[in-house]
Amino acid sequence: MVGELGVDAQVSFGELNLVAHRDRIVEVLTVLRDRFGFQQLLDVCGVDYPDRTERFEVVYHLLSMTRNVRLRVKVATDERAPVPSVISVYPAANWFEREAFDMYGILFSDHPDLRRLLTDYGFQGHPLRKDFPMTGYVEVRYDEGEKRVVYEPVKLTQEFRNFDFLSPWEGAEYPLPVLPGDEKAGSGPAGGKV
Repeated sequence: MVGELGVDAQVSFGELNLVAHRDRIVEVLTVLRDRFGFQQLLDVCGVDYPDRTERFEVVYHLLSMTRNVRLRVKVATDERAPVPSVISVYPAANWFEREAFDMYGILFSDHPDLRRLLTDYGFQGHPLRKDFPMTGYVEVRYDEGEKRVVYEPVKLTQEFRNFDFLSPWEGAEYPLPVLPGDEKAGSGPAGGKV
């Protein structure tokens, strides 16, 4: 199979990984299902490597229930080149591909309903990309005066910009009042004081 389909095989951490070309993914998964007994598609997910020319990987996790074997198949793509949809081979790929499109912006050709799944319809960007800001672009809140949901650009108040990057265990010291329950944080066995 490796030679006829142009698939590279690697074993890492005791698991078999196949790297296929994106244009042949439907053919590769069909052979894995029909000839090698990988009956179940467990997951389709995306991975972002911004430094690569083909920055995204689409990863397919397969399971052979008769052989009790798992398999990972990867294909590389970029922001413009679509990966063929594998819904014809594994119908369960429908929402997985929609999620990868929504979170990463990975395109899937021949998908019957490629639209956002987890974010709002008017959402701009793809939140799991490495270049997407942690705060996002838009803030959503309910305005009591207008009696509707309001979308506003994110405004990060200056007092919250004092980030403490040196200590992962202690939060930044904000000029905020003490919240109920904070007095318990420094006492007892967990807080360090006896």
